[in-house]
Amino acid sequence: MSRTRVLTGITTSGTPHLGNYAGAIRPAVAASRAADVESFYFLADYHALIKVQDPARVQRSTLEIAATWLACGLEPDKVWFYRQSDIPETTELMWLLTCVAGKGILNRAHAYKAAVDKNREAGEDDDAAVTAGLFMYPVLMAADILLFNANKVPVGRDQIQHIEMARDFGQRFNHLYGEATGREYFVLPEAHIEEQVATLPGLDGRKMSKSYDNTIPLFAPREQLRKLIAGIVTDSRAPGEAKDADGSHVFQLYQAFSTDAEAAAMRQAFADGIGWGDAKQALFERIDAEIAPQREQYEALMARPADIEAILRDGAQRLRTRYATPLMAELREAVGLRDLGRVPVAAVKAVDKATLPVIKQYREVDGRFYFKLVDGERVLLQSTGFAAPREVGELIGAMKAGTLTVHTIGQHASLGDGVAADEAQTALDAIVQAAKDKEAAKA
Repeated sequence: MSRTRVLTGITTSGTPHLGNYAGAIRPAVAASRAADVESFYFLADYHALIKVQDPARVQRSTLEIAATWLACGLEPDKVWFYRQSDIPETTELMWLLTCVAGKGILNRAHAYKAAVDKNREAGEDDDAAVTAGLFMYPVLMAADILLFNANKVPVGRDQIQHIEMARDFGQRFNHLYGEATGREYFVLPEAHIEEQVATLPGLDGRKMSKSYDNTIPLFAPREQLRKLIAGIVTDSRAPGEAKDADGSHVFQLYQAFSTDAEAAAMRQAFADGIGWGDAKQALFERIDAEIAPQREQYEALMARPADIEAILRDGAQRLRTRYATPLMAELREAVGLRDLGRVPVAAVKAVDKATLPVIKQYREVDGRFYFKLVDGERVLLQSTGFAAPREVGELIGAMKAGTLTVHTIGQHASLGDGVAADEAQTALDAIVQAAKDKEAAKA
Protein backbone atom coordinates (compact mmCIF):
# COMPACT_ATOMS: atom_id res chain seq x y z
CA MET A 1 0.00 0.00 0.00
CA SER A 2 1.40 3.38 -1.02
CA ARG A 3 1.52 5.91 1.79
CA THR A 4 1.01 9.66 1.66
CA ARG A 5 4.25 11.50 2.36
CA VAL A 6 3.82 14.40 4.78
CA LEU A 7 6.76 16.71 5.48
CA THR A 8 7.12 19.17 8.36
CA GLY A 9 10.03 21.56 8.93
CA ILE A 10 10.82 23.20 12.28
CA THR A 11 13.06 26.28 12.19
CA THR A 12 15.75 26.17 14.89
CA SER A 13 15.61 29.77 16.01
CA GLY A 14 14.03 29.69 19.47
CA THR A 15 12.77 27.75 22.49
CA PRO A 16 9.48 25.82 22.05
CA HIS A 17 6.51 27.25 23.95
CA LEU A 18 2.98 26.14 24.78
CA GLY A 19 1.64 27.62 21.55
CA ASN A 20 4.07 25.52 19.49
CA TYR A 21 3.01 22.44 21.44
CA ALA A 22 -0.75 22.84 21.09
CA GLY A 23 -0.66 24.23 17.56
CA ALA A 24 1.98 22.03 15.92
CA ILE A 25 3.86 19.48 18.01
CA ARG A 26 0.97 17.63 19.67
CA PRO A 27 -1.18 17.25 16.52
CA ALA A 28 1.85 16.37 14.36
CA VAL A 29 3.00 13.62 16.72
CA ALA A 30 -0.53 12.19 16.76
CA ALA A 31 -0.70 12.32 12.95
CA SER A 32 2.67 10.56 12.63
CA ARG A 33 1.12 7.36 13.98
CA ALA A 34 -1.29 6.94 11.04
CA ALA A 35 -0.55 3.74 9.12
CA ASP A 36 -1.19 5.33 5.72
CA VAL A 37 1.23 8.23 6.24
CA GLU A 38 5.02 8.37 5.79
CA SER A 39 6.13 11.27 7.97
CA PHE A 40 9.20 13.47 7.53
CA TYR A 41 10.21 15.85 10.34
CA PHE A 42 13.33 17.94 9.99
CA LEU A 43 15.14 20.62 11.96
CA ALA A 44 15.50 23.52 9.52
CA ASP A 45 18.84 24.85 10.71
CA TYR A 46 19.79 26.28 7.29
CA HIS A 47 16.59 28.31 7.36
CA ALA A 48 17.48 29.57 10.83
CA LEU A 49 20.65 31.20 9.46
CA ILE A 50 18.54 33.62 7.45
CA LYS A 51 17.48 35.48 10.57
CA VAL A 52 19.82 34.30 13.33
CA GLN A 53 23.53 35.04 13.25
CA ASP A 54 24.25 33.79 16.77
CA PRO A 55 25.92 30.35 16.39
CA ALA A 56 25.34 29.39 20.03
CA ARG A 57 21.64 30.19 19.74
CA VAL A 58 21.25 28.07 16.59
CA GLN A 59 23.01 25.14 18.27
CA ARG A 60 21.04 25.46 21.50
CA SER A 61 17.72 25.81 19.68
CA THR A 62 18.47 22.73 17.57
CA LEU A 63 19.12 20.70 20.70
CA GLU A 64 16.04 22.03 22.52
CA ILE A 65 13.69 21.46 19.59
CA ALA A 66 15.00 17.95 18.91
CA ALA A 67 14.64 17.04 22.58
CA THR A 68 11.14 18.54 22.64
CA TRP A 69 9.82 16.49 19.74
CA LEU A 70 11.32 13.30 21.13
CA ALA A 71 9.99 14.00 24.63
CA CYS A 72 6.52 14.64 23.19
CA GLY A 73 6.41 11.18 21.68
CA LEU A 74 7.93 11.35 18.19
CA GLU A 75 9.33 7.90 17.41
CA PRO A 76 12.48 8.15 15.25
CA ASP A 77 12.27 4.47 14.30
CA LYS A 78 8.80 5.00 12.79
CA VAL A 79 9.24 8.39 11.10
CA TRP A 80 12.04 10.21 9.30
CA PHE A 81 13.57 12.60 11.86
CA TYR A 82 16.64 14.48 10.72
CA ARG A 83 18.56 17.74 10.58
CA GLN A 84 18.42 19.72 7.36
CA SER A 85 22.15 20.39 7.25
CA ASP A 86 22.89 16.65 7.44
CA ILE A 87 21.33 16.18 3.98
CA PRO A 88 23.84 17.74 1.50
CA GLU A 89 21.57 16.75 -1.39
CA THR A 90 19.19 19.51 -0.22
CA THR A 91 21.56 22.32 -1.13
CA GLU A 92 22.61 20.60 -4.36
CA LEU A 93 18.97 20.35 -5.39
CA MET A 94 18.47 23.96 -4.37
CA TRP A 95 20.99 24.98 -7.03
CA LEU A 96 19.29 22.89 -9.72
CA LEU A 97 15.98 24.52 -8.81
CA THR A 98 17.59 27.96 -8.73
CA CYS A 99 18.47 27.45 -12.38
CA VAL A 100 14.81 26.97 -13.33
CA ALA A 101 13.16 29.32 -10.82
CA GLY A 102 11.82 32.56 -12.26
CA LYS A 103 13.21 35.67 -10.56
CA GLY A 104 9.87 37.39 -11.11
CA ILE A 105 8.20 34.77 -8.92
CA LEU A 106 10.79 35.26 -6.19
CA ASN A 107 10.26 39.02 -6.39
CA ARG A 108 6.68 38.41 -5.29
CA ALA A 109 7.54 36.30 -2.23
CA HIS A 110 5.80 37.72 0.84
CA ALA A 111 8.88 37.95 3.07
CA TYR A 112 10.95 39.69 0.40
CA LYS A 113 8.14 42.09 -0.51
CA ALA A 114 7.64 42.94 3.18
CA ALA A 115 11.35 43.77 3.51
CA VAL A 116 11.22 45.96 0.40
CA ASP A 117 8.09 47.75 1.63
CA LYS A 118 9.74 48.41 4.98
CA ASN A 119 12.80 49.90 3.25
CA ARG A 120 10.64 52.13 1.08
CA GLU A 121 8.75 53.43 4.10
CA ALA A 122 12.09 54.29 5.69
CA GLY A 123 13.34 55.97 2.52
CA GLU A 124 16.03 53.32 2.01
CA ASP A 125 17.09 51.45 -1.12
CA ASP A 126 14.67 48.61 -1.87
CA ASP A 127 17.26 45.93 -1.07
CA ALA A 128 18.96 47.56 1.90
CA ALA A 129 19.95 44.88 4.44
CA VAL A 130 18.14 42.21 2.38
CA THR A 131 20.32 39.11 2.08
CA ALA A 132 20.32 36.67 -0.81
CA GLY A 133 19.33 34.08 1.81
CA LEU A 134 16.04 35.87 2.46
CA PHE A 135 15.43 36.25 -1.27
CA MET A 136 16.21 32.59 -2.02
CA TYR A 137 14.37 31.18 1.00
CA PRO A 138 11.49 29.82 -1.15
CA VAL A 139 13.94 27.84 -3.31
CA LEU A 140 15.55 26.20 -0.29
CA MET A 141 12.10 25.35 1.05
CA ALA A 142 11.18 23.88 -2.33
CA ALA A 143 14.31 21.71 -2.23
CA ASP A 144 13.35 20.43 1.24
CA ILE A 145 9.98 19.35 -0.10
CA LEU A 146 10.81 18.10 -3.60
CA LEU A 147 13.87 16.09 -2.55
CA PHE A 148 11.53 13.60 -0.88
CA ASN A 149 8.57 14.11 -3.22
CA ALA A 150 6.30 15.01 -0.34
CA ASN A 151 2.59 14.87 -1.14
CA LYS A 152 1.44 17.18 1.64
CA VAL A 153 3.10 19.94 3.66
CA PRO A 154 1.24 21.20 6.75
CA VAL A 155 1.59 25.00 6.77
CA GLY A 156 -0.10 28.13 8.01
CA ARG A 157 -1.96 30.26 5.53
CA ASP A 158 1.00 32.65 5.30
CA GLN A 159 3.11 29.79 3.90
CA ILE A 160 0.76 28.67 1.11
CA GLN A 161 2.64 30.83 -1.37
CA HIS A 162 5.85 28.88 -0.71
CA ILE A 163 4.13 25.60 -1.53
CA GLU A 164 2.80 27.08 -4.75
CA MET A 165 6.36 28.13 -5.59
CA ALA A 166 7.65 24.62 -4.90
CA ARG A 167 5.02 23.30 -7.29
CA ASP A 168 6.06 25.83 -9.91
CA PHE A 169 9.77 25.00 -9.67
CA GLY A 170 9.11 21.26 -9.72
CA GLN A 171 6.78 21.62 -12.67
CA ARG A 172 9.32 23.70 -14.63
CA PHE A 173 12.01 21.10 -13.98
CA ASN A 174 9.70 18.29 -15.08
CA HIS A 175 8.82 20.22 -18.23
CA LEU A 176 12.41 21.07 -19.14
CA TYR A 177 14.10 17.76 -18.36
CA GLY A 178 11.33 15.19 -18.37
CA GLU A 179 10.44 15.55 -22.03
CA ALA A 180 13.31 13.39 -23.29
CA THR A 181 12.64 10.58 -20.84
CA GLY A 182 8.89 10.76 -20.31
CA ARG A 183 9.77 11.02 -16.61
CA GLU A 184 8.23 13.35 -14.05
CA TYR A 185 11.00 13.73 -11.52
CA PHE A 186 8.99 15.62 -8.93
CA VAL A 187 5.60 15.10 -7.35
CA LEU A 188 3.84 18.46 -7.05
CA PRO A 189 3.12 18.98 -3.34
CA GLU A 190 -0.11 20.20 -1.78
CA ALA A 191 -0.37 22.65 1.10
CA HIS A 192 -2.28 21.10 3.99
CA ILE A 193 -4.11 23.68 6.07
CA GLU A 194 -5.37 22.39 9.39
CA GLU A 195 -8.39 24.56 10.18
CA GLN A 196 -8.66 23.31 13.77
CA VAL A 197 -5.08 24.12 14.81
CA ALA A 198 -5.08 25.78 18.22
CA THR A 199 -3.78 29.34 18.35
CA LEU A 200 -3.07 30.13 21.98
CA PRO A 201 -3.05 33.58 23.58
CA GLY A 202 0.14 34.69 25.26
CA LEU A 203 0.67 36.34 28.62
CA ASP A 204 -0.61 39.68 27.30
CA GLY A 205 -3.59 38.27 25.38
CA ARG A 206 -2.05 38.57 21.93
CA LYS A 207 -1.14 35.45 19.96
CA MET A 208 1.60 33.58 21.81
CA SER A 209 4.73 34.40 19.85
CA LYS A 210 8.44 34.95 20.41
CA SER A 211 8.01 38.17 18.42
CA TYR A 212 5.78 39.58 21.19
CA ASP A 213 7.92 38.21 24.05
CA ASN A 214 4.74 36.84 25.62
CA THR A 215 5.39 33.11 25.55
CA ILE A 216 5.22 30.41 28.19
CA PRO A 217 8.15 28.01 27.60
CA LEU A 218 6.85 24.50 27.08
CA PHE A 219 9.13 22.87 29.63
CA ALA A 220 9.55 25.71 32.10
CA PRO A 221 10.22 24.34 35.62
CA ARG A 222 7.03 23.73 37.61
CA GLU A 223 7.27 26.83 39.83
CA GLN A 224 8.22 29.07 36.92
CA LEU A 225 5.20 27.75 35.01
CA ARG A 226 2.96 28.56 37.99
CA LYS A 227 4.41 32.10 38.20
CA LEU A 228 4.00 32.75 34.48
CA ILE A 229 0.38 31.58 34.48
CA ALA A 230 -0.33 33.78 37.51
CA GLY A 231 0.85 36.76 35.44
CA ILE A 232 -1.66 36.27 32.59
CA VAL A 233 -3.59 39.49 31.99
CA THR A 234 -7.25 39.36 33.11
CA ASP A 235 -10.05 41.89 33.66
CA SER A 236 -11.08 43.42 36.98
CA ARG A 237 -14.17 41.30 37.69
CA ALA A 238 -14.12 40.10 41.29
CA PRO A 239 -14.85 36.63 42.68
CA GLY A 240 -18.57 35.96 42.50
CA GLU A 241 -19.06 38.03 39.35
CA ALA A 242 -19.90 36.05 36.20
CA LYS A 243 -17.07 36.00 33.67
CA ASP A 244 -17.07 35.62 29.89
CA ALA A 245 -15.31 32.31 29.17
CA ASP A 246 -15.02 32.88 25.41
CA GLY A 247 -13.36 36.26 25.95
CA SER A 248 -10.96 34.97 28.58
CA HIS A 249 -7.35 34.10 27.76
CA VAL A 250 -7.26 31.87 30.83
CA PHE A 251 -10.22 29.84 29.58
CA GLN A 252 -8.81 29.58 26.03
CA LEU A 253 -5.60 28.12 27.42
CA TYR A 254 -7.50 25.75 29.71
CA GLN A 255 -9.66 24.54 26.82
CA ALA A 256 -6.56 23.68 24.75
CA PHE A 257 -5.38 21.24 27.44
CA SER A 258 -8.63 19.84 28.79
CA THR A 259 -11.22 17.29 27.74
CA ASP A 260 -14.61 18.49 26.51
CA ALA A 261 -16.14 17.59 29.87
CA GLU A 262 -13.46 19.50 31.79
CA ALA A 263 -13.86 22.53 29.52
CA ALA A 264 -17.64 22.47 30.04
CA ALA A 265 -17.19 22.36 33.83
CA MET A 266 -14.77 25.28 33.69
CA ARG A 267 -17.16 27.26 31.48
CA GLN A 268 -19.84 26.78 34.15
CA ALA A 269 -17.38 27.86 36.82
CA PHE A 270 -16.79 31.07 34.88
CA ALA A 271 -20.53 31.66 34.70
CA ASP A 272 -20.75 31.05 38.46
CA GLY A 273 -18.09 33.68 39.16
CA ILE A 274 -14.90 31.73 39.84
CA GLY A 275 -12.10 33.99 41.04
CA TRP A 276 -9.19 34.66 38.70
CA GLY A 277 -6.72 33.22 41.20
CA ASP A 278 -8.64 29.94 41.38
CA ALA A 279 -9.06 29.84 37.59
CA LYS A 280 -5.33 30.33 37.07
CA GLN A 281 -4.53 27.65 39.63
CA ALA A 282 -6.83 25.22 37.81
CA LEU A 283 -5.14 26.14 34.53
CA PHE A 284 -1.69 25.54 36.02
CA GLU A 285 -2.68 22.15 37.40
CA ARG A 286 -4.25 21.06 34.12
CA ILE A 287 -1.25 22.06 31.99
CA ASP A 288 1.27 20.64 34.43
CA ALA A 289 -0.58 17.31 34.56
CA GLU A 290 -0.03 16.87 30.82
CA ILE A 291 3.42 18.42 30.56
CA ALA A 292 5.13 17.04 33.68
CA PRO A 293 5.94 13.53 32.32
CA GLN A 294 7.21 15.05 29.09
CA ARG A 295 9.24 17.64 31.03
CA GLU A 296 10.97 14.82 32.88
CA GLN A 297 11.78 13.07 29.59
CA TYR A 298 12.94 16.37 28.07
CA GLU A 299 15.34 17.06 30.92
CA ALA A 300 16.78 13.55 30.61
CA LEU A 301 17.32 14.04 26.86
CA MET A 302 18.89 17.48 27.33
CA ALA A 303 21.38 15.86 29.71
CA ARG A 304 22.46 13.49 26.89
CA PRO A 305 23.04 15.70 23.82
CA ALA A 306 25.28 13.06 22.21
CA ASP A 307 22.32 10.68 22.12
CA ILE A 308 20.21 13.25 20.27
CA GLU A 309 23.08 13.86 17.85
CA ALA A 310 23.27 10.14 17.13
CA ILE A 311 19.51 9.93 16.49
CA LEU A 312 19.60 12.84 14.04
CA ARG A 313 22.66 11.56 12.17
CA ASP A 314 21.21 8.08 11.92
CA GLY A 315 17.95 9.44 10.55
CA ALA A 316 19.75 11.52 7.95
CA GLN A 317 22.02 8.69 6.84
CA ARG A 318 19.14 6.25 6.37
CA LEU A 319 17.12 8.88 4.56
CA ARG A 320 19.97 9.74 2.21
CA THR A 321 20.48 6.09 1.34
CA ARG A 322 16.76 5.46 0.81
CA TYR A 323 15.73 8.59 -1.08
CA ALA A 324 18.06 11.57 -1.40
CA THR A 325 21.15 10.04 -3.00
CA PRO A 326 19.30 7.92 -5.62
CA LEU A 327 17.10 10.85 -6.65
CA MET A 328 20.05 13.24 -6.98
CA ALA A 329 21.81 10.71 -9.18
CA GLU A 330 18.78 10.77 -11.49
CA LEU A 331 18.61 14.55 -11.44
CA ARG A 332 22.31 14.96 -12.20
CA GLU A 333 21.84 12.60 -15.14
CA ALA A 334 18.80 14.54 -16.30
CA VAL A 335 20.54 17.93 -16.40
CA GLY A 336 23.71 16.60 -18.03
CA LEU A 337 26.08 16.28 -15.05
CA ARG A 338 27.19 12.90 -16.32
CA ASP A 339 30.05 10.45 -16.52
CA LEU A 340 31.80 11.38 -19.77
CA GLY A 341 32.98 7.83 -20.30
CA ARG A 342 29.64 6.16 -20.88
CA VAL A 343 26.46 6.44 -22.92
CA PRO A 344 24.02 8.85 -21.19
CA VAL A 345 21.26 6.99 -19.40
CA ALA A 346 18.73 9.62 -20.40
CA ALA A 347 19.50 9.06 -24.08
CA VAL A 348 18.84 5.34 -23.73
CA LYS A 349 15.54 6.00 -21.97
CA ALA A 350 14.54 8.46 -24.68
CA VAL A 351 14.85 5.72 -27.30
CA ASP A 352 12.83 3.30 -25.18
CA LYS A 353 9.99 5.76 -24.59
CA ALA A 354 10.12 7.80 -27.79
CA THR A 355 6.70 6.58 -28.90
CA LEU A 356 4.89 7.15 -25.60
CA PRO A 357 2.73 10.31 -25.52
CA VAL A 358 3.13 12.59 -22.49
CA ILE A 359 1.04 15.10 -20.55
CA LYS A 360 3.00 18.27 -19.88
CA GLN A 361 2.12 20.78 -17.17
CA TYR A 362 3.53 24.28 -17.40
CA ARG A 363 3.03 27.94 -16.62
CA GLU A 364 2.77 30.62 -19.29
CA VAL A 365 3.87 34.25 -19.19
CA ASP A 366 0.26 35.24 -18.43
CA GLY A 367 0.77 33.66 -15.01
CA ARG A 368 -1.84 30.96 -15.60
CA PHE A 369 -1.26 27.20 -15.52
CA TYR A 370 -1.82 24.81 -18.42
CA PHE A 371 -1.39 21.22 -19.56
CA LYS A 372 -1.20 19.61 -22.96
CA LEU A 373 -1.21 16.05 -24.27
CA VAL A 374 1.51 15.66 -26.87
CA ASP A 375 2.81 12.88 -29.09
CA GLY A 376 6.27 13.90 -30.18
CA GLU A 377 5.93 17.44 -31.52
CA ARG A 378 2.21 17.12 -32.14
CA VAL A 379 -0.25 18.68 -29.67
CA LEU A 380 -3.25 16.37 -29.30
CA LEU A 381 -5.04 18.15 -26.47
CA GLN A 382 -4.55 21.67 -25.11
CA SER A 383 -6.03 22.92 -21.85
CA THR A 384 -7.46 26.29 -21.02
CA GLY A 385 -5.61 28.40 -18.43
CA PHE A 386 -6.08 27.86 -14.68
CA ALA A 387 -5.44 30.24 -11.82
CA ALA A 388 -3.86 27.59 -9.56
CA PRO A 389 -1.54 24.66 -10.36
CA ARG A 390 -3.58 22.45 -8.05
CA GLU A 391 -6.51 22.51 -10.50
CA VAL A 392 -4.23 21.38 -13.32
CA GLY A 393 -2.67 18.67 -11.16
CA GLU A 394 -6.06 17.27 -10.20
CA LEU A 395 -7.16 17.05 -13.85
CA ILE A 396 -3.91 15.39 -14.92
CA GLY A 397 -4.20 12.93 -12.03
CA ALA A 398 -7.72 12.01 -13.12
CA MET A 399 -6.60 11.59 -16.74
CA LYS A 400 -3.70 9.34 -15.76
CA ALA A 401 -5.97 7.32 -13.50
CA GLY A 402 -8.36 6.79 -16.39
CA THR A 403 -11.30 8.46 -14.64
CA LEU A 404 -11.29 11.49 -16.95
CA THR A 405 -11.28 10.96 -20.69
CA VAL A 406 -10.88 13.14 -23.75
CA HIS A 407 -14.63 12.80 -24.29
CA THR A 408 -15.56 13.96 -20.76
CA ILE A 409 -13.02 16.70 -20.15
CA GLY A 410 -15.50 19.28 -21.44
CA GLN A 411 -14.58 22.95 -21.36
CA HIS A 412 -11.24 22.34 -19.66
CA ALA A 413 -9.40 21.45 -22.88
CA SER A 414 -9.74 21.35 -26.65
CA LEU A 415 -8.34 19.10 -29.37
CA GLY A 416 -5.27 20.14 -31.33
CA ASP A 417 -5.49 21.20 -34.94
CA GLY A 418 -6.61 18.31 -37.14
CA VAL A 419 -6.81 15.90 -34.20
CA ALA A 420 -9.77 13.55 -33.79
CA ALA A 421 -11.09 12.78 -30.31
CA ASP A 422 -10.47 9.05 -30.72
CA GLU A 423 -6.84 9.71 -31.70
CA ALA A 424 -6.26 11.79 -28.57
CA GLN A 425 -8.02 9.18 -26.41
CA THR A 426 -5.82 6.41 -27.83
CA ALA A 427 -2.76 8.41 -26.80
CA LEU A 428 -4.20 8.97 -23.33
CA ASP A 429 -5.02 5.26 -23.02
CA ALA A 430 -1.37 4.48 -23.76
CA ILE A 431 -0.28 6.71 -20.84
CA VAL A 432 -2.80 5.07 -18.49
CA GLN A 433 -1.66 1.60 -19.51
CA ALA A 434 2.01 2.49 -19.12
CA ALA A 435 1.32 3.63 -15.55
CA LYS A 436 -0.49 0.36 -14.81
CA ASP A 437 2.39 -1.66 -16.28
CA LYS A 438 4.85 0.26 -14.12
CA GLU A 439 2.85 -0.46 -10.96
CA ALA A 440 2.54 -4.12 -11.91
CA ALA A 441 6.29 -4.34 -12.40
CA LYS A 442 6.87 -2.88 -8.92
CA ALA A 443 4.50 -5.42 -7.39
